Formats: sequence, C-alpha cells, structure tokens
Amino acid sequence: MLWEEYAATWSGLHGGFDPRRASFLVRGWVRLAYGCGSWLTRRRVGPMAVTTAGLFLCLLVPAATVLGRPGLLLAAVLALLAALADSMDGAVAVISGRTTKLGYVYDSVADRLGEAAWLTAFWLAGTPGWLVVIAGALSWLHEYARARASAAGMSEIGAVTVAERPTRVLVAIFGLLGAAVLPVAATAATGVWLALAVVGAVQLAVAVRRGLAG
Repeated sequence: MLWEEYAATWSGLHGGFDPRRASFLVRGWVRLAYGCGSWLTRRRVGPMAVTTAGLFLCLLVPAATVLGRPGLLLAAVLALLAALADSMDGAVAVISGRTTKLGYVYDSVADRLGEAAWLTAFWLAGTPGWLVVIAGALSWLHEYARARASAAGMSEIGAVTVAERPTRVLVAIFGLLGAAVLPVAATAATGVWLALAVVGAVQLAVAVRRGLAG
C-alpha cells in the first residue's frame, strides 16, 4: 500500500482528519508508523500482537522507574518503544486490511492503560498523587467526549487539540528523561500534561458544540 492510499484510509478511520495536512510532528509520526507498519506486515505480524507488545512495554515503565536514575532512563526508552508500537498496530491493520471493531476497542483501551502506566511512573518519581490523578482524568475525558459526540452523530473528529496522543507521548518521554537528572522534572511534566489537557478540553468543547449545533 502506497503512502497516499494509506493516508486516505487512515483519514477515514480517524474522523476525516488528513495526516498529510497535519503539523510536522503529527505528519512525521504517522509516516513513521506507516513505514514500520509496512515492514511488520511483510513479516506477517498481526495488529493485535503489536498492540499487546506495546501495552506490555507500557506496563514495564513504572517498574523501571523504581530502579532510580538508570531506571528512569530505561523507562523513557520503554515509553518511546511503546508509543511506536501503538502507532504501528493501526498501520499494520490498515496495510494488511485487518481493521476490525474489536481491534479498535482493544487499541483504545490499551492506550488508556498505557497512559495510566506513564502517569504512575511520574508518581513513583515523586509527583504528588493528586496532580497525577487530575492530569490523567482530564486527558481521558477528551476521549470520552469524542466517543459520546460520535454516538450523538458527530461525523468528524471535532478538533486536533494541543493535547493529542503524540504530544502526551513526548511529555511522558521527556518528563522521564528529565527526572533522571532532576527529580522535580516529573512533577513539571505532569503539570505540563495537565495544562495541555485543560487547553485541549476547551478546544474540543468548542468543536463539539459547533459540530452538534445542527
């Protein structure tokens, strides 16, 4: 499957959002997933296997954190690999023609569990528990709002906010890397996660209101 065909199919599965017109960060992330997904597809690796591998890597992140500074560096690497796996499972599904409703649900649940693991790592690195809980709850609210808006008849994704998945991935990775040098970096990263979630929630609320106004 060529990139143009992949991008069009990917767009149809993501509420009409075209990755070819996205920001450099999002576009680059989707293209990376396309390249890796093509490689895995040629080796007959299934999308659910990739999702499971990514979730397993996520669950190792907080476990690595308790090992101190070397563990925090390892946690950052694990978070990066998990994020790559998360992007590649969808790519494998699209390229191999194996997209299913069950796979979509499984992938969404794995994403939320993975983010919970990253935030748990921030907590283990010294971030106050209340900050971790609020940041996680508000970012999860985005996905819930999208799901409810879709059920209510909204046909498009609504908005690509400042707090999308690639942004949360970067906050997690750089937060863990920073914590290996300066412990307060974990708290700072969680604060950034929360701030982005607040702004993103406003952006999404405006888009949903506009999308469902009719």
